[in-house]
Amino acid sequence: MILIEDNRAPNPRRVRIFLAEKGIEVERRHIDIMAEEHKSEEMLSRNPFMRIPVLELDNGHCICEAMAICRYFEALHPEPPLFGRTPEELATTEMWQRRMELYLMHPIAHAFRHSNPKMAHLENPQFPDWGASNVPKIEFMLDYLDDQLAAREFIAGDSYTVADIDALCAIDFMRVARVQMKEEHANLKRWHEQVSARPSARA
Repeated sequence: MILIEDNRAPNPRRVRIFLAEKGIEVERRHIDIMAEEHKSEEMLSRNPFMRIPVLELDNGHCICEAMAICRYFEALHPEPPLFGRTPEELATTEMWQRRMELYLMHPIAHAFRHSNPKMAHLENPQFPDWGASNVPKIEFMLDYLDDQLAAREFIAGDSYTVADIDALCAIDFMRVARVQMKEEHANLKRWHEQVSARPSARA
């Protein structure tokens, strides 16, 4: 199998961190989003939505979307569990992973893609007002996470999960949207330093 990615983008990084936590090695192929290589006929045949990452299996079947790829590898290699074990852990992890994706990662992406002139050829048309309107949403989630992390070590509870992976990739991606954590985000900064120190964060 082969993982097709742009190694600068946050979504492929989510998968790389997941694989590193599992100790799984997968052949990788880099494509350049800025050069619009994800829009080639070859990529269109793999993913009609022209998004990465894409995991192409040995039988030619392609699995798209970062969390779907992670689910595939979790089923193959359940240890260590990154989606939880018990029904409550599974549901809670899913809840927080979705929150990180929908209410943090997506607003950061919108703020970046609609405000940076270099992204105009990929986000056409750009709506700068829409980009700016997402910044308060990001700031709200940072405040909310800081409050939540006062009571627990990780995003979804006492164990490191895919919710932490999503949150780390999103927060590290904030620099391109020119949003930063505040000085008063002590709990969030503690968490960020902790998860950034894991070897997988360098994947």
